Amino acid sequence: PSGRILPPLLLLLLLPLGPAAPCSPQPNATHFICTEPTLSTFPSGLPTTTLAISVEFTALAALLPTALAGLPQLQELHLSSNRLATLPEGLLHPVPTLRVLDLTDNLLADLPAGIFTGNGHLQHLVLQGNQLQALQPAWFQHLPQLHWLNLAANALVEVPPAVFHPLHSLRSLDLSRNRLASLAPGALAGLRALRRLDLEGNRLGTLPPTTFVPVPALRFLFLQGNKLRALPAGIFVPLRHLRVLDLAHNRLQALELPLRSPGPALDLDISGNPWVCECPLLALLRRAAPRLTTARDTLCASPMRYRGQEVAAVSQAGDTGC
Repeated sequence: PSGRILPPLLLLLLLPLGPAAPCSPQPNATHFICTEPTLSTFPSGLPTTTLAISVEFTALAALLPTALAGLPQLQELHLSSNRLATLPEGLLHPVPTLRVLDLTDNLLADLPAGIFTGNGHLQHLVLQGNQLQALQPAWFQHLPQLHWLNLAANALVEVPPAVFHPLHSLRSLDLSRNRLASLAPGALAGLRALRRLDLEGNRLGTLPPTTFVPVPALRFLFLQGNKLRALPAGIFVPLRHLRVLDLAHNRLQALELPLRSPGPALDLDISGNPWVCECPLLALLRRAAPRLTTARDTLCASPMRYRGQEVAAVSQAGDTGC
């Protein structure tokens, strides 16, 4: 009869279905995004049209070697803030067109030697915030187009000589917040296109005199927050294009600067060091005329007559006798 009330169970079966389960692939989609905190298995069934995958902030702890099979057009893979401790050696072999790989904030202590074999189009590689303790030269053998390499916030204690030598296209290298106490001569060999180098927050006590000879195109150099006590004479002379130099919060008493070149003044941060405000430093600052970005915190530690005064003010004064 038309007015009959349906049983509750049958009524539930006739109700429209709710939204699809979280992180379900959509047919013919080009981008896949999943930030489901409970996700522990990499999604399967992604369409062959997929160009970018973002699986981040999940419980993902492992990937199968076939996780990316059937995705020949994939260009971006974002896997940050998961729980990955290892990667299969053949993981990236099915995606030769990959250009961006982000593995920020995982638990990776090592990578397979051949992980990037066949990924010659890779341009951005982010390994920040893992537990890497050593760099393997094999990782970088097949990445001629790499522009951006971020290795910050790992547990690296050394940079082997020439480990980055194949990276002729590299523009930015971030090694900040590791455990580097020294740099081997030739650590930057091969990086002739490098524009930006970040070594902030390591344990560097000194640098080899020829450290920057292989990177003459460098524009930005960050050395703040180390334990530098002295700089070799002429160490910055090869850097004729340098625009920003940060030496803040080290233990420097004397300064080295690149030769002054045409164009904008060098942006220089030398705050937080115990400067000896005598003729070598004062004359150098007048001659090079950098722009001190934190002049108020750039103070003389000695001699006593200048102690606590701003280095810039003392340098510009006419009664220093220099």
